[in-house]
Amino acid sequence: MSDMQKTLQEEVTLSGIGLHTGKEVKLTIKPAKENTGFVFVRTDLEGHPQVEADVNYVVATERGTTLEKLGVKINTCEHLLAALVGCDIDNAMLEMDASEPPILDGSSKFFVEAIESVGIVEQGIAREYLVVKEVLSYSDPATGSEITIIPSDNYEITTMVDFGTKVLGTQNATLKNISEFKEEISSARTFSFLHELEMLLDHGLIKGGDISNAIVYVDKDLTPETTEKLKKAFGKDKVSIRPNGILDNLTLNYPNEAARHKLLDVIGDLALAGVKIKGKVIANKPGHFVNTQFAKKLNRQWKLQKKKNVPDFDLTKEPVFDINGIMKLMPHRPPFLLIDKILELSDSHVVGLKNVTMNEPFFVGHFPKEPVMPGVLQVEALAQTGGILVLASVPDPENYSTYFIKIDKVKFKRKVVPGDTMIFKIELIEPIRRGIVHMQGYGYVGDTVAVEAELMAQVAKNKVD
Repeated sequence: MSDMQKTLQEEVTLSGIGLHTGKEVKLTIKPAKENTGFVFVRTDLEGHPQVEADVNYVVATERGTTLEKLGVKINTCEHLLAALVGCDIDNAMLEMDASEPPILDGSSKFFVEAIESVGIVEQGIAREYLVVKEVLSYSDPATGSEITIIPSDNYEITTMVDFGTKVLGTQNATLKNISEFKEEISSARTFSFLHELEMLLDHGLIKGGDISNAIVYVDKDLTPETTEKLKKAFGKDKVSIRPNGILDNLTLNYPNEAARHKLLDVIGDLALAGVKIKGKVIANKPGHFVNTQFAKKLNRQWKLQKKKNVPDFDLTKEPVFDINGIMKLMPHRPPFLLIDKILELSDSHVVGLKNVTMNEPFFVGHFPKEPVMPGVLQVEALAQTGGILVLASVPDPENYSTYFIKIDKVKFKRKVVPGDTMIFKIELIEPIRRGIVHMQGYGYVGDTVAVEAELMAQVAKNKVD
C-alpha cells in the first residue's frame, strides 16, 4: 500500500435508516484535503456543526459507539469508520442529515462498495503512523475483555469471542493485512442474542431494526409471546429458528461471522485513535467500551510519539553511507568526525547515527570522573549530519564546505554518556537558497530528545590553492 494520504475521488451518497434512532438518514461521503482525518457534519442542524472522529469525544458505548461534541451527537459510527479504514482512506467529510449513519445490512459492505464506486485518489502528503514498538494492553476486569497490541510491520487484528452460550460458542477471526478487509471482513453483519433483542425492543432501543440487518442467536426458548413480539417488530408473518440456532431471517456469510463482525468493530473503534497503526492487535472478548478505552491509550501514545518526533529506523538495514562514504563527502576527519552512519537521506531530511564510546578523546578531560559528551560537540554532530544533507546533493562535494552562520533555540535535555547511541535527525525548514541552509535538528538517545537546535549554515566552494 502507498504511504501517501488518500481520499475519495468524488462524493458518494447512501440512504437508509439508523439502527437505534430509527430515523431516515442521507449520508454523503465527500473528499477532504490532507490531514483532515474523518469528520462528521450534521447538515440537519443550524450551522452544520462538525464532530471529528476522535476518541476523546466518545460519550457512550452501549450497543454502539457514540460521539458528542458541544451537544452534537453521532451514533453508531463504527461500521462506517471501519469501511473507510478498510478502503485505506485517510481523509473524508461525512455529511449526515441525522445523528446515525444508515445501518444498511448491518455490515460495512455497502459503504465499501460506495467508496470503490467513485474511486480513491492519492494526495500530496505522506501519511503518518503510530509505530508500535512495545507491547500495550488494556483490560476490563468486569467483563474479562482484553486488548493487546504488539510490534508488527502491518496492521493486523485477531479477535476471540466467547459469550458463554452453546448456540454461539467460541469463535476466532484474523485479518493479516488491512488490504484484505473487503473480502474477509466487510460483509460480516452485526448480531444479537434473542434475550438482548427482546430487551432492546421492550425499551424502544432498536427502532430502525429490520430482521434482514442482524444475525439473531437464539439463546432462550422462542415462546409464543416472544414470537408475536418479533413478528410485530419486523413486520413478518412468521419467525422460526434454523438448525444452527439463529433466526431464519438470513443465512450466515461465514461460520465465524460473529467473530468477524467483532473484528470489524475493533477496526472502526480504533480508527478513533486518529492515526494509521502499524502493530498487531489481539482482542479477547472485545466490545465498544474496551475498544474505545484502548483507542484512547493509542491516541495518547501517538501524541507522545509526535511530541518526541522520534525517527523510526531499522539498524539492521544497510546504511545510506558508512564511515567511508561519509569521509568522501565531508572534509572532517577523526577525532573531529562525529557521525558514524547515515541511515536515511532525502531531499529534505537526513538521519545519522553516532555510537558514543569511552574511547572518545574528549572524555579524557571533560568530567573524567563522570564522562559527559560536551554539548557543543552534540551541536557539531547535528551540523555535520546536516552537512551530509547538503553535500550529498552536489555532484562534486569534495569542492564544497558548510559553515555555521547561526545557531538558535538550543536545548540540552539529558546527559549523553559512554555507551549511548545518538540518532540525529535534520530537516530543512525552508528550501536551500543561494547556498543558505536553514535546518531544524534533533539528537535522540533511545526515544528521548537529548539535544535540539535550529541551525543556519552557508555552503561555500573551497578556495583553490
